[in-house]
Amino acid sequence: MAISLEVWGDYALFTRPEMKVERVSYDVMTPSAARGLVEAIYWHPGLKWVIDRIHVCAPIRFTNLRRNEVKAVIPKIAKSEKVAQEMLERGNAKIKPLYIIGDVRQQRAALLLRDVRYVIEAHFDMTDRAAPGDNPGKFQDIVKRRIQKGQFYHQPCFGCREFPAQFKWCEEPLPCPDELKGTRDLGWMLYDMDYSDPEDIKPLFFRAELKNGVLYVPERNSGEVRG
Repeated sequence: MAISLEVWGDYALFTRPEMKVERVSYDVMTPSAARGLVEAIYWHPGLKWVIDRIHVCAPIRFTNLRRNEVKAVIPKIAKSEKVAQEMLERGNAKIKPLYIIGDVRQQRAALLLRDVRYVIEAHFDMTDRAAPGDNPGKFQDIVKRRIQKGQFYHQPCFGCREFPAQFKWCEEPLPCPDELKGTRDLGWMLYDMDYSDPEDIKPLFFRAELKNGVLYVPERNSGEVRG
């Protein structure tokens, strides 16, 4: 069962993993970012979202921005012992709340997209975790109703939570910007993460190409997706 979702926003940041220090966005929304956005609207263990096409409906424009970030995470040992203990004792007034302080905070420059608009075409497959009463028609009705009502589990975003995405059901295709007509090679792009081995999560890539403003996403087992 398929959906067509129009999404737009002021900014977007689909970070290239090869950029180690400063964040640099891909030219176009990645399939994994599109899947995450759709899952923010509706996720269920009985279905799995698959992105088919991403239509770029606005000219590709970049801008620079400095963002506050942190350069470290809470160590596993602290997360499992100190942090857990403080959370259990949160009612005690003597327990100090956790803050990010010192040189852990820093500003980093980011090259991000502005004034973005896409149409995401996706479908879902049923999984073995579906309940006996689950069926594609039921899920299709739920998804369409949630989109039309603007409902979501958590705010859909464009790559980062501070860049929220607006969305609506797409009734008809949007025109392709003149500057995106033709074929444009986008190079290697992140496809998704392979979670088949939880102890060894690997990124998957594919050779992305924009044809008349449309990014055609290959199937996972097509041979075009590589680890």
